Amino acid sequence: MTSCLKTTPLHPWHKDAGANMADFGGFDMPLWYETGVKTEHLAVLTSAGIFDTSHMACLFVTGGDAFKLINYCFTRDITALDPGRCVYGAFLNSKGHCLDDAIVYKNSDVFFMICVNAGMGAAIAGHLNENTTGLEVTVEDLTGKIAKMDIQGCNSARIFSKLIQNPAKMFNPLPYFSFKGNFDESLLGDSAVKLSDGTPILLSRSGYTGEFGFEIFIHPKAIVKLWKDILAVGKDLGVTACGLGARDSLRAGACLPLSHQDIGPWKFKNHPWEFALPYTKDKTSFTKDFLGAKALLSTEGDVFVYPFVGESLRKVAAGEETKVLDKTGAVIGRVLTCATDMGITRHDGKIISIASGNLLPDVPIKGLSCGFVMVSKQLDPGVTLTLAEGKRSITATLVTDIRPDRTARKKITDFL
Repeated sequence: MTSCLKTTPLHPWHKDAGANMADFGGFDMPLWYETGVKTEHLAVLTSAGIFDTSHMACLFVTGGDAFKLINYCFTRDITALDPGRCVYGAFLNSKGHCLDDAIVYKNSDVFFMICVNAGMGAAIAGHLNENTTGLEVTVEDLTGKIAKMDIQGCNSARIFSKLIQNPAKMFNPLPYFSFKGNFDESLLGDSAVKLSDGTPILLSRSGYTGEFGFEIFIHPKAIVKLWKDILAVGKDLGVTACGLGARDSLRAGACLPLSHQDIGPWKFKNHPWEFALPYTKDKTSFTKDFLGAKALLSTEGDVFVYPFVGESLRKVAAGEETKVLDKTGAVIGRVLTCATDMGITRHDGKIISIASGNLLPDVPIKGLSCGFVMVSKQLDPGVTLTLAEGKRSITATLVTDIRPDRTARKKITDFL
């Protein structure tokens, strides 16, 4: 029941807005509003959308050996990570299985913040603490002490610039996967980024949609006002409150994994996110030692995860019951994610996006199903498979990427 679920500070707003609510990671979260998933999805691709992400958890890792602990437990090599930059990777166990993916933020050589998924704060804090023997380091779980929201889409900077002090200075420079400021001046000192009313925030050039935008960390008592202010100042630009339905379809189209669904209790390898592993150029070894590395270098029990795109809007359910069949009809795996990216379609044998330049006006963007499959053998892009859910089935083609012309990596000056 809802009463047993945790809530974010924005929960009353979601209820008042008529959101369709559901359990996600132990939190009562909005799936969509009256606008609907399609409208919310397209708003991010054409203007901007805001998302309540306060269900995410954060950790502080501090001390002289903070770097040593994280670099051993985290898949990415953070040796060259500069203060003010952040990086995506994963925490594995000794089997090479993914406990959770995360973003590590470097404040200094002795102070890092880690953002993990809903309900995973205590688990990842415990995992890190299991590896602190002999180290000078403190791990603090900040679950419930930080609020977070994302604004994503091409108008994000134009909208947010109306709400922060010195926007030109804050945005220039602010490259992809960098951050400025902090959300707790009593603990971290004067924040470099503040809202117009003086509220300190941590502003990160990152997100989970594949599109240009920001993640904003703020004190829980201040997030409702910020949420309402963004909707007010961004109304003329079409900013839209978005639920987890649009967040899921956007991230699938952006070829981004959902933790515990697309990555989980199997080896963290042979998938589209191998940039999160510190492979040598020949991919026979790693550039550093880390927890789970030995298991990943073995081929025993390997599985393969591939992105796919369907032929239409039709999709199937994800999970154990939805089988992946090869051209002979043999079952070779299962569907991990199947969503619909409403901003793409096929034209002249290619996938195009509503955000693509020089889009022909007579080409309707109908949307396509897409997602990830896990199979037992190595396959090549272009291979056609059947995804079967009981009597329902769709045809899917393996691809190297899904939604083209994504904007996340573009320069911030392109959007001001």
